[in-house]
Amino acid sequence: MNKTLRIGFITIIGAFMLAIMPLPDWAAGFRPDWVTLVLIYWAMAMPTRIGVTVAWFTGLLLDVSYGTLMGQHAIGMVLVIYIIHIQHQRLRVASLLQQAIVIFVLLLVKQLLTLWVDGMLGRAPDSWLYFMPTITSTLLWPWTYLILRDLRRKFSIEKHFQY
Repeated sequence: MNKTLRIGFITIIGAFMLAIMPLPDWAAGFRPDWVTLVLIYWAMAMPTRIGVTVAWFTGLLLDVSYGTLMGQHAIGMVLVIYIIHIQHQRLRVASLLQQAIVIFVLLLVKQLLTLWVDGMLGRAPDSWLYFMPTITSTLLWPWTYLILRDLRRKFSIEKHFQY
């Protein structure tokens, strides 16, 4: 396993820690979707290594962490990463604002899938604050992208080779 891939998995574990970290009641509804943001970045940066299978297992781990229906987050994560894989070359050359718009739509679709499943189970939210993680995640995308890109460049194995 090369250094870049190790850094990718470490950052995904860090995102899981941020996702399950206790927050005050007033802030819990604003928690960004850290795991999906980090997975989107790595799927764009290393599309041959981080794919739909990693998204499925990551989503299942999210389901276990949140205590939700098994597969609820996994199916949303798979859909998001599949679309990222289809469009990763276009997204990599887009500006951060354009990327944030695409990520907003993808996270909104994921959130709507989760809402649909919650509604079928009789656990539909009673407030529009249900969609706040999508908004906060979109606002944090540029910083997430820049931090992870700098980490990838710092620990990249490719820079150690001289041609």
